[in-house]
This record gives sequence, C-alpha cells and structure tokens, in this order.
Amino acid sequence: MIVLVGFMGAGKSTVGPLLASGLGLPFADLDQVIEQQQGRSVRDIFAAGGEAAFRAVEREALASFLAGPDAVLALGGGAVEDPASRRLLRSASAVSVSAISVSAVSVNAVSVSVVYLEVGYDEALRRVGRDAGRPMLARADLADIYRRRLAGYEAVATLTVATGGRPAEAVCDEVMAGLTRLERAGYSH
Repeated sequence: MIVLVGFMGAGKSTVGPLLASGLGLPFADLDQVIEQQQGRSVRDIFAAGGEAAFRAVEREALASFLAGPDAVLALGGGAVEDPASRRLLRSASAVSVSAISVSAVSVNAVSVSVVYLEVGYDEALRRVGRDAGRPMLARADLADIYRRRLAGYEAVATLTVATGGRPAEAVCDEVMAGLTRLERAGYSH
C-alpha cells in the first residue's frame, strides 16, 4: 500500500494515478471514496457535522483502506491534522508493528509506505487556482493551516519527494526510485 500525503496542490491526484499505473495497482482518492460511501460531498459532510465528524469518517475509511489490498491512496490535505489518523499512518508504516486497530478495523502494518509530496505554499496556490470546489481557499488563515500541517506530513512520511516546479512524470519517477531504495534497505511497502 502506498499512501500519498501533502497539501492541496502537491500533486497527489496527478502523481497517484501515474504511480498506480507504474506499479500495476489501483488508485483511489480517499475524499472521493468517502463521498461515494456517504452519498454526499465532503463539503456537505463538513457542513452537517463539522470537521470532527468528517475526520471520524475519514479515519474509518483510511483504516478500512489500509486493511485492504494493495493500492495507491491519495489522502486529503487535512487528514494529518487528526491525531488518530496520524497514529494510524505512523503505525501502519512502522516495520516493527504487526497490527493496529481503529475501532473494529485491524490493519496489517508492515506493507504501507507513506509518501509526502512536498510543495511550497505559493506553488500550491498557483496549482489549484480559484477552484470553487475547494472552500478552504476562502479561509483567511490558509497560510497558517499550511504551516501547521507541515509537521504532520513529515511525521507520517517514510519518503518525501519535492514536487515544486516539476512535471508529474518526474515526481512519479522519483517516488518509484525512492520506494525501490526503501525496499533494498529492507523496508517493504
């Protein structure tokens, strides 16, 4: 299992399908999976129950995915703000841990690599433009949110790849090379 994390505009939804194709794995975007499961948009889930309700749904969907077959999974940029999701990702990528549990979902832990696609704030904003589907862009504290999330991305990552100013194909190639180095060093994803 390969899990992609990073701020909006980092390239998760662009690099993810390329990576999945190169590895012969399916690709999934966790926000889209949640929308299909819940029958409503992430925006509607936030509006109805607030961020805490969404993060609980997101955490359960993440745990379910981590327990499933290998895939490339892109997480929403805010997933790392949930302490339980961070613990889940850190534990799932720790070679020494055999299994973890979130609610009733057990996760086989030794087969997960968390790849942090790193992007600068200004570049992230250029990439997403004025996408009306991203209500976060209207937040006055967006730069603070970006800075706050950086530590979360770094804390869960087994591999970090800078994406700024680079084509998705080059980023994908670097991710593949990094995963190969991890495997050679005795870490399996």
